[in-house]
Amino acid sequence: MAGSLRVMVESIKPSVDGGRFAIKRLEGETVKVTCDAFADGHDVVVAALLYKGAKDKEWNEVRMQALGNDHWEAAFTVSQLGFYLYTVEAWIDHFITWQNGFRKKMEVGQAPDLELLIGATLIDEAVSRAKPAEARRLAQIAKLMREGPLLQDKLGAGLSDELTRLMARNPDRSEASKHLPELRARVEPVKAGFSTWYELFPRSWSNEAGKHGTFKDVEKKLPAIRNMGFDVLYFPPIHPIGEEKRKGKNNSLIAGPFDPGSPWAIGSKLGGHTAIHPQLGNLKDFKQLVKKARDLDMEIALDFAIQCAPDHPWVKEHPEWFNWRPDGTVQYAENPPKRYEDVLPINFETKHWKSLWEELKSIVDHWITQGVRIFRVDNPHTKAFPFWEWLIEEIHKKNPDIIFLAEAFTRPRLMYRLGKIGFTQSYSYFTWRNTKTEFIEYINELTQTEVKEFYRPNFWPNTPDILMPGLQHGGRPAFIMRYVLAATLSGNCGIYGPAFELLWNEAHPGKEEYTNNEKYEIRSWNWDAPGNLKDFLTLMNGIRNDHSSLQSMDEIGFYYIDNDQLLAYLRRSPDGKDALLVIVNLDPYNAQSGWVQVPCQELGLNETGYEAHDLLSGSRYTWQGT
Repeated sequence: MAGSLRVMVESIKPSVDGGRFAIKRLEGETVKVTCDAFADGHDVVVAALLYKGAKDKEWNEVRMQALGNDHWEAAFTVSQLGFYLYTVEAWIDHFITWQNGFRKKMEVGQAPDLELLIGATLIDEAVSRAKPAEARRLAQIAKLMREGPLLQDKLGAGLSDELTRLMARNPDRSEASKHLPELRARVEPVKAGFSTWYELFPRSWSNEAGKHGTFKDVEKKLPAIRNMGFDVLYFPPIHPIGEEKRKGKNNSLIAGPFDPGSPWAIGSKLGGHTAIHPQLGNLKDFKQLVKKARDLDMEIALDFAIQCAPDHPWVKEHPEWFNWRPDGTVQYAENPPKRYEDVLPINFETKHWKSLWEELKSIVDHWITQGVRIFRVDNPHTKAFPFWEWLIEEIHKKNPDIIFLAEAFTRPRLMYRLGKIGFTQSYSYFTWRNTKTEFIEYINELTQTEVKEFYRPNFWPNTPDILMPGLQHGGRPAFIMRYVLAATLSGNCGIYGPAFELLWNEAHPGKEEYTNNEKYEIRSWNWDAPGNLKDFLTLMNGIRNDHSSLQSMDEIGFYYIDNDQLLAYLRRSPDGKDALLVIVNLDPYNAQSGWVQVPCQELGLNETGYEAHDLLSGSRYTWQGT
């Protein structure tokens, strides 16, 4: 313990678990830091925010503003991908303390001579800390305070703004208190906070019914998908599919001779996680697809599923990575009553975990080399958390722009832990929120609590695994309503298409699952079928792209509307220049109406009359009052 350190620095925010984990920010965003800093007695305390990016050799510094009651605030902008360090250093400013006391004594006419000598001594000490030009000027002022012929000149020198500025630039920080540990901010690319995903099975995208689709087939559709406003195209696993224990249509145990199997049953004699299913094409075709997508300002996201088919090469080459049962058979995946005989989980408790971790990292490295920058990770909550923390940090050392989306529909603490240890985005509970109260409570949890510092949700109305009841029974209005909510409440959203835009809602009775699921069969989609939602999706995504207020989860404020079937909220951009009022009818069966309290003063509107422009219909209305 340093007994001479008198300043206490505590309660630094933002921080996650006391600095154990990094907060998250996007490139170009601001980190506003607050803290409490105080000392015994009445001496003046000064605090500075220190920060540096991975490329910075020295600390940058911003003086903090005192907000009263020993509370301080300052901010810095993050301009480099990767990690930033930040902390607070605070110290007693003996010169300002002297200057304040000197001014008070002058006001009551107390003798100034001794006080002038004390001040001059403090200035002498600052001379040794200052650069030459400032040191010379400080020495001149100190001499004037000691030897000046006129008392008025001495007093003026000691209280001058020039001296205050010079001393502030050259403080005595030998007894400064620095908050430890230093905190971290993980800075990620802009797409980490604003992206619009479209999921498809490439094998279903042939123009010929029943024929296996290819990367080249998907390449032909890229412009149309991009024109709808989607900028991330996500593929389920593209690797060879196991033949042993292959599942048939609708997850049946017996596969027919032409059943393609589930893409998540990865690996066969044709290869494993770095191989490509030959019917999709080859590596050259894939790289061409990635390039074409990037030319359209799109990214191809790949599925990273850590599991194997029974005939994956690893089963023979690395049996130590699997769980083996007493009868000599390998343990397959189970989620009672569901059984996944075609999928073998990896044993993360193996004594050979180091070789396993390195192999899994090599898979991610391989696909990064092929141009992939985004990975959707299948069920990460069923794999060891220390592995993910290590993997993501290792990958980001060389590639800080890589995005990892956690497909984790599980318990909240598990989902939040994945966010803390580095996952860029996560699937969320949005799919199961339906009432006004549920939406308000959930969004407030995501945006008004510590969760906002580490957890970045991605809102999906549907996935190949999930067909929620509202979409099963609500018809076209339900599809539109759910996408408006997803697109306006979160900076990241996505759909499983073309099931979504074609309003496909055929479910297993009593289940939230599609029947005739594309996971187990090749489907033939008529993308231009009458009644499709392509025009609506294009319009909605265009609104997202045009309005910065919708490109994050910042500034969501819910407003009173006198109908529980109507949800009203204001979206505002961080700079306050763009704002949208969103009103959503949560009832897909009936038209609803209500009175909303519009925050006219907050929005700079004239209560006596203003124009409301409906961005979906194009209609314009004259509204009055709040």
